[in-house]
Amino acid sequence: MLRMGKNDHAAVQAVLRGDKEAYGALVVRHSPRLFRVAFRITGNEADADDVVQDALLRGYRKLEGFQAKADFGTWIYRIAVNCALDRIKQRKRDDVGRVAEGSDPEQDEVQAADSAAGPERLVLSGEMGALQAAALRSLTADERTAFVLRHLENRSIEEIAAALGIAPNPAKQSVFRAVQKLRTRLALLRVKI
Repeated sequence: MLRMGKNDHAAVQAVLRGDKEAYGALVVRHSPRLFRVAFRITGNEADADDVVQDALLRGYRKLEGFQAKADFGTWIYRIAVNCALDRIKQRKRDDVGRVAEGSDPEQDEVQAADSAAGPERLVLSGEMGALQAAALRSLTADERTAFVLRHLENRSIEEIAAALGIAPNPAKQSVFRAVQKLRTRLALLRVKI
């Protein structure tokens, strides 16, 4: 049986030879992972879907420039992280426009609860989710991405650095700052409740 990387390499080569259908195998294989990281960075399912589509389209368009010695999964993952960061920046620009028009961006967010849990658990879960979401929104896009990649995606500092396009030391500092800010923010939010 071929390793995943060899299957990716074969699919990339097939696409470059003109077999456009071969890209479908790459899409199927990598979409769930890309969606997971996009959702964790953007915090929004619709944005995550758009990020995955954008990343896969960008990947397809730039496939000729892909270095075959690199791993396709890592390459497309980095594209997805960059697309997610772009989406956050765009959303912030849009939110500023909506606030200027008098709309409240907080009202646009909906927290879905687990229907299998009891009412007390649902309330507590919703409150904790809201606290966590508010704390994550207080981070810069780079800090949030560094935190998500390190603590939710279990990525190495080197992978985080590559995804953010920075050196490992600043990447490590971004993770540290994010954790410190989240601790402080969550402590403040808990006191208010």
